[in-house]
Amino acid sequence: MTRREWIAMISAAPLLEVLHGAPQAPVAPVAIAKCATYDEDVTAKMAAMFDQLGGLEKLVRNKTVTIKVNMTGSPGQRFHGLALGLTHYTHPKVVGATAYLLGRAGAKRIRFVESAWATAGPLEDVILDAGWNIRALQSSAAGVEFENTNGLGKSKKYARFKFPGTAYMYPEYVMHQAYQDTDVFVSLAKLKNHADCGVTLSLKNCFGCVPASIYGDDAGVDDPNEKPTKGRSDVVHFAKRQPAKIAPPELHPNAGVKNAGYRVSRVVADLAVVRPIHLAIVDGVASTAGGEGPWVRGVRVVKPGVLIAGLNPVCTDAVATAVMGYNPRATRGTPPFRNADNTLLLAEAHGAGAADLKRIDVRGVSIEQALYRYDV
Repeated sequence: MTRREWIAMISAAPLLEVLHGAPQAPVAPVAIAKCATYDEDVTAKMAAMFDQLGGLEKLVRNKTVTIKVNMTGSPGQRFHGLALGLTHYTHPKVVGATAYLLGRAGAKRIRFVESAWATAGPLEDVILDAGWNIRALQSSAAGVEFENTNGLGKSKKYARFKFPGTAYMYPEYVMHQAYQDTDVFVSLAKLKNHADCGVTLSLKNCFGCVPASIYGDDAGVDDPNEKPTKGRSDVVHFAKRQPAKIAPPELHPNAGVKNAGYRVSRVVADLAVVRPIHLAIVDGVASTAGGEGPWVRGVRVVKPGVLIAGLNPVCTDAVATAVMGYNPRATRGTPPFRNADNTLLLAEAHGAGAADLKRIDVRGVSIEQALYRYDV
C-alpha cells in the first residue's frame, strides 16, 4: 500500500462507519499464481506471490514463525495409492519452498506444527510415514523444528487463548504452547472441499490446532490424555461430552445444535480471533474435491493448478472459494455450504477479515484466469 492509498483509506474510514453503521472488516491483498504441476519451480512461483504482497522481510525478519500444515487423517490412508501431497495433504514441495523463502527473508526460527491424527508422538515420525524428506525440510532454512500439537509434546504446559469478547463456542481455547510462543503464525492449507464445513482452506486448516488430548473423544475428564488415539467428534462435532476440565465448557451446551456444520464452523471462526493468522497460503496445484480426505464417499482428485497467498485469512479464503467456483458469501444450504454455516461470514462477523470480493485487491493472476470449478 502506498502512502497516498493509506491516507485515502484512513480518511474514508469514518465516512464508511457512518454509512454502514459499524467499522468494516479489515482487508488485505491476495496473490494468485498459476502452477500446473509440482514439477514447476514452486519456489519461484511463491516468491513472486510474496513480492506481490509486499515481501516477507518486514513480517518475519529476526522472528519466530510457526507454520500449521495440513496433514488431515492417517498417513497410511491414501486415495488410490497416490502420494498424500497430490490429494489431501499440503505438498512437501510447497512446505519446503515456504520454509526456504521465510529463511531467506530473515526468519530466525521456523516451527512446523500439526495435531497429527490419533497420536501425540513426534511429528517427525508422521512426516516420515507420509513419505516426506525430513532432511530436505530441515536443510531448507536455518532453525527448522517440528512439533506435534495434539498433546504437550516437548512443552511443559498448555497455553490459554481467551476470546476477547463474545465467542461462538468456547470462551477460551487451550492449546499447545507453540501457538503462543511465536511472532508470526502461518496457515499452510490445501484447496479442497470439506464434508461438514464446505471448504478446507486457511481458516479451517487451523481447526487442527485444537489438541485431541483435551478436545478428543478419549480426552481425560479432569486432565488431558497425553496419549490420544481418537478424533474430536464427540466433543467438538456432536457435543456428546465436554472437553477435559483444564479447558472451560462450551458457552451454550443446551443450545440443541449438535451437528458439525454448525459447531465446527464456529470453532474455526473463534480460532481466527484468538490465534490470528498473519500469512495464509493455499496449495491448489493438486487436491481433492467432494471432501477433505479419502474416507469421504465421492471424493475425487482435482488439478486446479494454482497457488494462493494473502495477509488476511478471510480475504484469502474468499478468493480461494471463488477460484473453486463458489460464492464466498453463500449461506447455509447453498454450495459449497450445503450442510454448514459459512465459516468466512462467521469470521467476518468477528472482525477477523472481509469476505467481500469487491473490497479485496487480487494480484498476479485474476480469479477468472485461475477459476477451476469444484462442482461439476
